Amino acid sequence: MAEVSKNNVGQVLVAEDGAGQRLDNYLLKLCKGVPKSHVYRIIRSGEVRVNGKRAEASSRLVAGDSLRIPPVRIAQRQEAVVAGAEMRAELPIVYEDDALLVINKPSGIAVHGGSGVSFGVIEALRRQRPDARFLELAHRLDRETSGLLLVGKKRSALVRLHDMFRETGGAEGRGADKRYLVLVKGRWMDPVRNVRLPLLKYLLDSGERRVRVSNDGKASHTVFRLLARWQHFSLLEAELRSGRTHQIRVHCAHLGFPIVGDEKYGDFALNKSLVKEGLKRMFLHAWRLKFPHPLTGAQLELEAPMPGALESFVNELARKEAQDYGQTI
Repeated sequence: MAEVSKNNVGQVLVAEDGAGQRLDNYLLKLCKGVPKSHVYRIIRSGEVRVNGKRAEASSRLVAGDSLRIPPVRIAQRQEAVVAGAEMRAELPIVYEDDALLVINKPSGIAVHGGSGVSFGVIEALRRQRPDARFLELAHRLDRETSGLLLVGKKRSALVRLHDMFRETGGAEGRGADKRYLVLVKGRWMDPVRNVRLPLLKYLLDSGERRVRVSNDGKASHTVFRLLARWQHFSLLEAELRSGRTHQIRVHCAHLGFPIVGDEKYGDFALNKSLVKEGLKRMFLHAWRLKFPHPLTGAQLELEAPMPGALESFVNELARKEAQDYGQTI
């Protein structure tokens, strides 16, 4: 019997054929050769996480769920295996040509390995395409954020894409126009609001990276547009005019409208209560991206529809509040 190193934690993305399965049954199939008692032990101990949270053995999985699985002991084999060391589902491709490809990244998946995550989107993509000579991230999304993510397939294209993201919101349409859908706590009143608040990175005592509004920080600009408003929540579109770490999340929290489901800057008591109502992730989705092609200059405009879990939550929210209050925006 071989035991895998404690550092080799895996991430698995649940595919459509796994939707509706119980967590324990899914793991028993995935971890063939692992004693059933061990599978139930790692579930009970919380070592298995679904979208970053503990889950019961009877929990039903949804397509796109992210499973964190610890190293496991494989009986009757001399081969060390990390359960979930790769994403078994193909990453959804929104657009692709010889220079770049665009992925609709699920929530709960890091864009690359590191910081306690052994496997991310870029590693999964390289494994899925072993013949690809060049695949590099053009920008990043937070692990909890879903939506459009660009990957360069040529160095010349990647360099130009990096320039575009530095020019986000720049003059003459040279930069990338990035739009996000975000649900916040509270009644947002302004149809359009320009938020210019400088952001400063800092570290907690634990070493975890955080960001706050500070006059010592870097200039940051977000344009918020109101899409819908209810009694206790508001749906916004956020346009990034700068590309700072956690920019939308910190701007919203500082203004008193924390993003629903945000575990770093949000309303933690609210988040916990909303899990029981079906919202198990942060409500932040990169839904629209417009930019000139890095090699041809042709304008590209791409969209990733709101994920089903978020759409269902908004529809249910609208239904309940229309019933209770008889009004929306």
